[in-house]
Amino acid sequence: MESQNSVVSSKFGRAAKLVGTGAKIGGNYLKYYAKKAVTGSEDKDSLHNDNAHDIYESLSNLKGSALKVAQMLSMDKNILPRAYSEKFTMSQYSAPPMSSALVMKTFKSATGKYPNEIFDEFDGKSIAAASIGQVHKASKGDKQYAVKIQYPGVADSIKSDLKLVKPVANAMFGLSEKEMKKYFEEVEEKLLEETDYELELKRGTEIADSCGSLENIYFPKYYPEFSNKKVITMDYIQGLHLKEYLATNPSQDEKNQLAQALWDFYEFQLHELKSIHADPHPGNFLFDGNGRVGVIDFGCIKEVPSDFYLHYFPLLIPEIQNEYEVIDELLRNIEIVFDADTNEVKQELTEAFLKMTKLLSRPFQTDKFHFTQEFLDEIYQIGEEIYKIPEVKKPTQPRGSKHALYVNRTYFGIYSMMADLDATIVNGEMAWRNNLKEKWLNSQIEA
Repeated sequence: MESQNSVVSSKFGRAAKLVGTGAKIGGNYLKYYAKKAVTGSEDKDSLHNDNAHDIYESLSNLKGSALKVAQMLSMDKNILPRAYSEKFTMSQYSAPPMSSALVMKTFKSATGKYPNEIFDEFDGKSIAAASIGQVHKASKGDKQYAVKIQYPGVADSIKSDLKLVKPVANAMFGLSEKEMKKYFEEVEEKLLEETDYELELKRGTEIADSCGSLENIYFPKYYPEFSNKKVITMDYIQGLHLKEYLATNPSQDEKNQLAQALWDFYEFQLHELKSIHADPHPGNFLFDGNGRVGVIDFGCIKEVPSDFYLHYFPLLIPEIQNEYEVIDELLRNIEIVFDADTNEVKQELTEAFLKMTKLLSRPFQTDKFHFTQEFLDEIYQIGEEIYKIPEVKKPTQPRGSKHALYVNRTYFGIYSMMADLDATIVNGEMAWRNNLKEKWLNSQIEA
């Protein structure tokens, strides 16, 4: 893959790059309509492939939050045509890297020293390049490290990048200005956190310590003495990304073991720590071929507020799903329905939301659950049905707590990885369900 000798960092330069991409897309449509006029055929696959290539090329060269948008969209596989999804998946761990010369310059700017002044050996060629930074292999003595270097100008461009992305989000998802403001503030906050490598080091260390007793999951150790806000150094750990791992044709027993490790990891984070690794795409995990999975990126962590937790997760419990007075209170708290809504709107939104949550909660309803692509397709199909509801398609006010944005994204990411593994997981005691049932059902009895 061709490397970059520079990263566009100025607001004008980044805007011009996106405008140029828009012109290319316009040209692709002209070619499509010209071909259609001559041949009478509709080859939309070719159009999607051309557009996906041009959009990805633009975003991958811009890096930062622009590329992060592609990464997030690649996790929602049924939102975009397959050509986009497949192309954008590359942003998870295989974006065009900085050249060796630019790496050295960026490292020196961040640390005051060149890599070879700190490490005995440093490979100028990256082993992984994604949206916020790229990773290099280094060594000191007999110790091997993975050194992640942030792309220049990424943190400074987040606000302006998101302003450029807003019209795209509006066109693709029909979001109103109020909705975009609400959710983009959450996205902006998380993206800014991702550019703070000192915060990532702290969180990665804390979660690794808290989850150290979980089976078949491992974490790198972080090294503060070789890290700062723009450079983070950790153990170099072995393993393959999911697509590469699946290409080795592993046994189903091993895939189930890996899925169970991931499932237990996320269950523990959500219900014990109330803080989750909220970027569960395949680029952030390594599979070691021995039934273990390594977690290598803690830049995006969502801390789940207790009030949101107490009103969101009861919706996944069947006994509570049948208690409509409780459901009404829960949906009001997480901003799905409002007092000002008509009874018709309330009923329509409640029924639609319950239909979705009943489907999403299916993995928790049995001792074992088998994740399949068909299950994912069913989720997306219901999502499309819900989107057709007038108050969802063109809402009179923003609906849904901002905290649900990254929690939902986490669930969809995990479900997607489970389906790729075609895995069966086993549910444990799930004490969280009993605790929430006791709280909400007892409140009804007392009332």
